[in-house]
Amino acid sequence: MTEELRSRQSAQVRFFRELAREAEARRENGLYLCDGEKLLQEALRSDAEVCHVVWREKRTDTYSAFEKEYSASADLFDYISPMKNSPGPLFSVRMKADAVPDKPERVLLLEEIQDPGNVGTILRTADAFQVDAVILLESCADVYAPKTVRASMGAVFRQNVLRMTLHEAVSYCRGQNLPLYGAALSPRARDLRELRLDHAAVAIGSEGHGLSAELLGQCDGELIIPMSGAAESLNAGVAAAIVMWEMCRQEA
Repeated sequence: MTEELRSRQSAQVRFFRELAREAEARRENGLYLCDGEKLLQEALRSDAEVCHVVWREKRTDTYSAFEKEYSASADLFDYISPMKNSPGPLFSVRMKADAVPDKPERVLLLEEIQDPGNVGTILRTADAFQVDAVILLESCADVYAPKTVRASMGAVFRQNVLRMTLHEAVSYCRGQNLPLYGAALSPRARDLRELRLDHAAVAIGSEGHGLSAELLGQCDGELIIPMSGAAESLNAGVAAAIVMWEMCRQEA
């Protein structure tokens, strides 16, 4: 049965707004908020656990019943939604338990990538190239923020994503016998095509600062994407995509 939401002050409306805007609320409840019918279809195809659904004005009859369903007027729906002019629905998804892969072949580490759009795009690409794990160090954007989820285009429901400290990430790579390479603009960096990346971990840093000296000091080597134009560097999402493509190409 669908319950109608009527007030901005209702506990349920406040709950959905907290999920949309506060990482702490998402962690405490083990839930994150998604927006749009395409994402809902991706969640269902990926067997994600959908817990609440909020329909804009009226329910769409093409779906089986969900655990908890609500409807809201257009004005109230817009107040709840983190996305402007969303047709809906909004829905919450249960966070997956971390699944640390044993014997991974391809791992990506992200450091200080704070743009949710970049993180989401990287997850989408990692899903396309079957990267075994994407490790987000503590300084990265929240993988469950609405903008990250939307940019991932459903990959967040499938891609193996791990949150680790730098020490934990390096220890994991060492324990799995994965050489760790840092993407860097330095004289020491080698053309990524010269390295074996089909069994490796690669660290990507922010566009503004690159990788920290601490992380680079833990790497087994440094790599660079060769460029012939005047641009000094690539967008972090683009750089990560090229690295993951090279990982996949070498395996083939």
